[in-house]
Amino acid sequence: MATLPAKPDMKDRILETADRLFYLQGIRAVGVDTIAAEIGISKRTLYNHFPSKDALISAYLARRFVAPRPSDKSPVEQILGTFDSLERRFSAKDFRGCPFVNAVAELGEDRSVRKVAIAFKESRRLWFRNLLLQLGVMDAEALATQLALLVDGSIAQNLVRNDPAMARAAKQAATVLLRNAGVKVGGSAARNSAGKRQSRPAS
Repeated sequence: MATLPAKPDMKDRILETADRLFYLQGIRAVGVDTIAAEIGISKRTLYNHFPSKDALISAYLARRFVAPRPSDKSPVEQILGTFDSLERRFSAKDFRGCPFVNAVAELGEDRSVRKVAIAFKESRRLWFRNLLLQLGVMDAEALATQLALLVDGSIAQNLVRNDPAMARAAKQAATVLLRNAGVKVGGSAARNSAGKRQSRPAS
């Protein structure tokens, strides 16, 4: 007989609810009253698990700080696959941009919020850099920064235009940058989301 999945404990339920509401509605707009009411608990119960809203915000951002999963794909496929993943995410109705950028926009005066946002962005840049080093790119630091900018730029453009194709355009730009850095890009890694091979830029 199959066993039912374990029910999340109260702390997890509070954090999951806060995560959803903070991301979709904004951190400032959502109070602990709203979170407690959504779950059907008292504020006192919520404060038993998170002593303040600041503590809940910190837990929310920590929950969103997820490292990329290990992959068997080549470094090029992993780099360009980032933009494919973004395009899929952009197509979701609940996409509201980068939670760390959003948090800084709302709470930029809070140094702890800015610190975790910088740490997240740097972790993503270093992920790109490490893949580029595997590819033997000479100036991996600079190219990693450029790729990170393409990610953030495509997110901003999608939010303004509501157009997932912004991720595809960023992928095309990333392909040009990789080729200009001497990286061989071909096969499935060089195809855009429509399945068309990218054209090689003039040398």
